[in-house]
Amino acid sequence: MLPKEVMVKAKEEFLNWQGMGRSVMEISHRSKEYIAMAESAEQDLRELLAVPDNYKVLFAHGGGRGQFSAVPMNLQKRGDSADFLLTGSWSKSAIAEANKYLKTNVVADVTIQDGLSTVPPITAAQISPNSAYFHYCANETVDGIEINHIPQSGDVPIVVDMSSNILSKPIDVSKFGAIYAGAQKNIGPSGLSVVIVRDDLLDFAMPETPTFMHYKTMAKHGSMYNTPPTYSWYLAGLVFKWLKSQGGVESIAQQNSEKATLLYECIDQSGFYVNNVHPDFRSKMNITFQLPNTELDASFLAGSERAGLAALQGHRNVGGMRASIYNAMPIEGVLALTQFMRDFARRHK
Repeated sequence: MLPKEVMVKAKEEFLNWQGMGRSVMEISHRSKEYIAMAESAEQDLRELLAVPDNYKVLFAHGGGRGQFSAVPMNLQKRGDSADFLLTGSWSKSAIAEANKYLKTNVVADVTIQDGLSTVPPITAAQISPNSAYFHYCANETVDGIEINHIPQSGDVPIVVDMSSNILSKPIDVSKFGAIYAGAQKNIGPSGLSVVIVRDDLLDFAMPETPTFMHYKTMAKHGSMYNTPPTYSWYLAGLVFKWLKSQGGVESIAQQNSEKATLLYECIDQSGFYVNNVHPDFRSKMNITFQLPNTELDASFLAGSERAGLAALQGHRNVGGMRASIYNAMPIEGVLALTQFMRDFARRHK
């Protein structure tokens, strides 16, 4: 979901951007107007996340999956292996892709305690000091698991996939070697990914790394070694300005907490719906829940669609329901969902 204000702004500018009589999609990405927009977007993102000066911000092709390949290729010369925390579908996919370029080692996995999914703490002692990097996914959209603490990795740089919770709360960028995120959750439309990488990690790419995926090359050319996804970058810039107008990530984090609390309280107090994630690791972005029996799923989804509540079906691998309440989802949307859920539960208990 994109903020309505951003969509309205984009609509107003679609045929006539900055009085040029053309769309932003129709101008050169190397024009002074586009470069000024791109630089403003980067600066806004740096301010929102308080990115230190010794980090490069890259706007890349390929989404999150593209970075599953780019990360190991760009860091392979730091070591012949990498360590991973396995918390769900996306970290599993990252491991499978990295395994093409170096050895992978899973240091920990999700465990089940009292029927609830939980993530064990990670200490530096579990990480090989010779690892190229330690990787984890901060928010698993399929499973509704979010990691709110930063694992300990000693001197091994941490690489984090924040595709689905970046900009949802303040983060300490300096704790990470690299942060990457596909755009289509909290940044903008698909086709774009953002990478925030520490300067000292730019010289470890394997020779076979495709030039347009090479972090050092991208940084040298201002993310314009080849034509970038121009419209996605433009829309991301509008989202960054919208976030700043909302009070930044501190303010949006409070809103996200309020939305998630409303929905989890509805689930926990219902005696009908169930969430199987330990409270310490419940996602604020993707709230998963199950009904008492799967025979009710179709009725729930049909009723929710009629009520104007879309895209609630859980991922095909896990079933159940999933409410994705990213930054742009207003609290009114969550209130409408909880009202529907209470009404449905009363009718089917």
